[in-house]
Amino acid sequence: MTATVSLPPTAEADDRSFSSSALRLSLAPTGPAPALLDGAWWPRSRDLGAELPSLAAVLDSSWGRITRVTVNPTHWPVVPRKVPVAGHVVKVGWFLAEQDPHELLLLSYRTGRWNLLVVPPQTTPVSAAWLMAAASDPLGTSTASRLMEEAARRRTVYEADRSLEAVWDSEGGHAARDPAARPRIPAVTAVTAVTPHQPTGR
Repeated sequence: MTATVSLPPTAEADDRSFSSSALRLSLAPTGPAPALLDGAWWPRSRDLGAELPSLAAVLDSSWGRITRVTVNPTHWPVVPRKVPVAGHVVKVGWFLAEQDPHELLLLSYRTGRWNLLVVPPQTTPVSAAWLMAAASDPLGTSTASRLMEEAARRRTVYEADRSLEAVWDSEGGHAARDPAARPRIPAVTAVTAVTPHQPTGR
C-alpha cells in the first residue's frame, strides 16, 4: 500500500506549508517483508482526543475500520478511553513497558494491526521529513525509539556544523572562500584509479 496523505516536508519547507486541517501522515508501501513500522504520523499536539479522530477517519478507508488504538502514556498527558470517529467509537488503551514510547498501535478487527512512529509535534520540518521518510521505508529495521535517537544525533551534528561554519565566517573564512581573495596556486594534474563500488544489498 502506498498512501501519503500529506507529503513529508522538505528541508526548505516549514509548518506554514500545511493547512491547519491537513493530516501529516506518511505510510509505507507494501514491501517484500514486513517492516517494523508502517509509517509515521506527525500530530500538531499531544491531545489524543483532538488528534486521533482525523487520523482514524483517514485510515478507516485505507486499512479498514480502526477499532482500537494503544499508546505509551510517557508522551501523552491524557489518554482518553474512547474517541468518536466518523459514526463509530475507537477504544484507546495504553501500555507502559510493553509499547515503544514513540509508537502508536492501531488495530482493525477486519484486517490486522499497524505501527506508526509518532513524530513529536514540536519537531522541526527538517527532522520531521527525515523521520517520516525513514519510518515509511518498507525495508526499515529500526524501532521508533531508534529512529528518534538517530534524528537527535543528526540534529546535533547539523547544529555543530552550523556553529563551526559561523566561527569560520566570523574569522574571515567566508572571505577566504572568495576566489578573488585566494592566492594563485599552480594547477596540479592528478590521476586517480577508481574501483567500481559493488552494491552490498540489505
